[in-house]
Amino acid sequence: MNQPTTRQLWGWVCYDWANSAFATTVIAGFFPVFFRGFWSVGTEPAVTTFRLGVANGTASLIIALIAPLLGAIADRWGARKKLLLAFAGLGIVMTGALYFVQAGAWVFALAVFIFAYVGFAAANIFYDALLNHVAAGGNLDRVSSLGFGFGYLGGGLLFAINVWMTLSPTTFGLADEAEAVRLSFLMVATWWAVFSVPLLLWVREPGGQDDSLKAAIKGGVRQLLATFHQVRALKPLLIFLIAYFFYIDGVNTVIKMALDFGLALGFASRDLIAALLLVQFVGFPAALAFGWIGRRVGSKTGILIGLSGYVVATLWASQVDSVTEFYAMAVIVGLVQGGVQALSRSLYARMIPAAQAGEFFGFYNLLGRFAAVLGPFLVAWTALLTASPRLSMLSVLVLFVLGGGLLTRVPSTTELKPVRV
Repeated sequence: MNQPTTRQLWGWVCYDWANSAFATTVIAGFFPVFFRGFWSVGTEPAVTTFRLGVANGTASLIIALIAPLLGAIADRWGARKKLLLAFAGLGIVMTGALYFVQAGAWVFALAVFIFAYVGFAAANIFYDALLNHVAAGGNLDRVSSLGFGFGYLGGGLLFAINVWMTLSPTTFGLADEAEAVRLSFLMVATWWAVFSVPLLLWVREPGGQDDSLKAAIKGGVRQLLATFHQVRALKPLLIFLIAYFFYIDGVNTVIKMALDFGLALGFASRDLIAALLLVQFVGFPAALAFGWIGRRVGSKTGILIGLSGYVVATLWASQVDSVTEFYAMAVIVGLVQGGVQALSRSLYARMIPAAQAGEFFGFYNLLGRFAAVLGPFLVAWTALLTASPRLSMLSVLVLFVLGGGLLTRVPSTTELKPVRV
């Protein structure tokens, strides 16, 4: 394999800048709020929550089921970049289509969102799998952190503009807040498409083993089944994946439940959006710093440092009673969120065979999708039993402790050798 170039590296990083706009503006920011007040308006709150839950669960289940097979096919076909752009195209088109969904059309809105989310998440399988092809082994932590760091910055910049549009629509010549939110969906689609171009032009396509799609599918299925049988023998990798399942569930739960937690404490939605923006902009330099930490003390130690920050944040959540404290919690989360995600990706990339990166990152993304179930259930049941939103968030602590404890059993970065399957 040729030595990766600087242009390839930055082409890869640009895609994180591109698609993070969808994660921030659509998933975390506007879609849940706009769905409740525009597409599902007049519906009982519990029913709207149920509809959103079903949509998110359906999209996650689709990705979980297809991720490993898609990765294996991409490896055999030599089509990681092609499939990334194909699924990104699906996500871009569906995100732009949200602009045209009329008020009250909740079924259509959810269907479009599911397709957009599947496109976004499936493209990430192949994006992650390209990491080994744009970074030499010693640079994995730095490059992975660059991706997450610039993703936070890019997503945060567009989200800041979108929030400004909704707070002052007349400044932008818009009629009202609803028109501003709808236009934001078009802006996300455009941003995602434009900043995907460097990856299209600069990142080389890794070679495959088969020439035809039919052969790639057959070979991918065989390869996937063989790896399922052999993965039990890959003890360090297996321990890491189990640890990752627990602690990334905690990370995902904090991301998804933080705004609801703030609302339950009586904080204004505007303050909560500001906290979300704060996470994005703190996350940019912090993710870059974790790339340096990973190089100095190792990826595993860096992840454990990040998980310690999450432990502090969840303990603080049991005591928080002011918006100022909520902002302080947001800063802590922003400091460690990107680092945990980036170093997890680079540590995993270091453990797997580069020739099967698509397949192995399919497993990685499968766990990431399923690792969005346990935490919310813990929060929900604790809230139901204790009637306390503070104690409900405290329950997430068990996920960080379990995941961190298992991670300590994974060999350090210097002891790791890529597996051969």
